[in-house]
Amino acid sequence: MQLNVGCQILFESHDQTPVILMLRPRSGSGQWIMREEYQLSPHVPVVEYADGYGNLCQRITIPQGAFQVRTSAVVDAPDKIDVEPNAHFVPVPELPDSVLQFILPSRYCEADRLGDLALEIAGNANPGYEQVEAIRQWIQQNIEYAYGTSNASTSAVETADRRVGVCRDFTHLGIALCRSLNIPTRMVVGYLYELKPMDLHAWFEAYVGDRWYTFDATQEQPRGNRVTIAYGRDAADVALVTQFAAMDLVEMQVWVTPAG
Repeated sequence: MQLNVGCQILFESHDQTPVILMLRPRSGSGQWIMREEYQLSPHVPVVEYADGYGNLCQRITIPQGAFQVRTSAVVDAPDKIDVEPNAHFVPVPELPDSVLQFILPSRYCEADRLGDLALEIAGNANPGYEQVEAIRQWIQQNIEYAYGTSNASTSAVETADRRVGVCRDFTHLGIALCRSLNIPTRMVVGYLYELKPMDLHAWFEAYVGDRWYTFDATQEQPRGNRVTIAYGRDAADVALVTQFAAMDLVEMQVWVTPAG
């Protein structure tokens, strides 16, 4: 499906504030950017670069006062995600070099502390895709989705203990559990068509059967029509806005609609 996606964010800055934005989707596996607009008001100089994961980042300095960012794109995205229960576990010696970093513990995904829980959940499943799907299903069925129950510092271990969170927390827990089984897993942020309530979204991808597969623990069934903005080890790598001085988020709107 061709999708109109975008967001509009209004900030109030107390002083000149250096900021890194990560709001531009890029063409790649599973999506094609057909048209794009990126508006800053008031306009300021922009320096763009690609980070270590290939994400497009924009460096700006926000002036004091009100500042608005509006991004929009028309994206051709697949209606379905690939599902392959027979995708096998890839032994660590056979993993590509670029994938190895995604089996290590990271700031919000303490894989070294969740091995027992991962075995309890997926120990009887066939190694590979079936284990990841068992973990995804367990999170979807056992973790309550509720706003205001976590914050920017909440980690996978805390979510496993509290059994409540939002998409970011569901994703961190899924990543940590999969990595504890030596399955490379990475975080994805972006847009999901017909997400309720509409917002920017997070899910994870696991490397099994020699490729990445999509898993979303917030959804009961596999769903396509996703637009990826960024990949990383966890939320520390995929922050859509990183500020280096005091600044308030006043308002944010997100939309995903059929194009045309």
